[in-house]
Amino acid sequence: MSNTLILDRTSPLEGGDGGAHSEFLRGLRASLPVLCGFLPFALVLGAQAAQKGIGSFELALMTGLNFGGGSEFAAIKLWTSPPHVLLIVAITLLINSRHLLMGGTLAPFIRHLPRHRAFVALFFMCDESWAMGMADARRRAAAGEEHPFSLPYYMGNAVSLYLVWALFTSLGVMVGPFIGDVRAWGFDMAFPAVFLVLMRGMWKGWRAGFPWFVSLTVAAVAYLFIPGAWYVAAGALSGIVAAWFWVGGEQ
Repeated sequence: MSNTLILDRTSPLEGGDGGAHSEFLRGLRASLPVLCGFLPFALVLGAQAAQKGIGSFELALMTGLNFGGGSEFAAIKLWTSPPHVLLIVAITLLINSRHLLMGGTLAPFIRHLPRHRAFVALFFMCDESWAMGMADARRRAAAGEEHPFSLPYYMGNAVSLYLVWALFTSLGVMVGPFIGDVRAWGFDMAFPAVFLVLMRGMWKGWRAGFPWFVSLTVAAVAYLFIPGAWYVAAGALSGIVAAWFWVGGEQ
């Protein structure tokens, strides 16, 4: 990670002034297109939970404590009565393992914070808020900003996505049985479309994108030939290894 992106602890965006407030609102506005992708998928998750006999309160508790869409879909798919708790926990841990890598890249920007504030920032982190925060930092660094990473901007993204996801997954439990299979409307393409947009914002050329291609290829092969959610860990680890050797070979 380039040192030009490290947030200095004297950043003016850390205070309680109008600058932090305006940055939070900027993050909130920037999250609106992503929220459009969240809504249909949240309804799909809620509808699937209703089919398994999970109520709005239980689903809100799950999505509120485990803010990770992929692992929540896996948990609902594996849900039985009584549930296989250890299996669900293991799959959730495996799918959410990518957050270890995301948190590691975010750590240089929040390590100066008090521990309780840093934990709050990490708790609200998801794929989209992480990608938008890092892409915004890269743009600000290219524009010559002294403090490229804006924590209030990141929190504006993260908190809005968290609240909408928790609210509309619970709503999906109630309205899902009445609207039928929302995937028939093509809503299952919402998340892939969102990720493609986020990737475009972080794209730095084909050479820099080589580890992404390796990760995608390995994850796809693992998904086709290895049962379970091992493709998540396989894709993440192969991407790290590819990036390590790729960068090391260029130095």
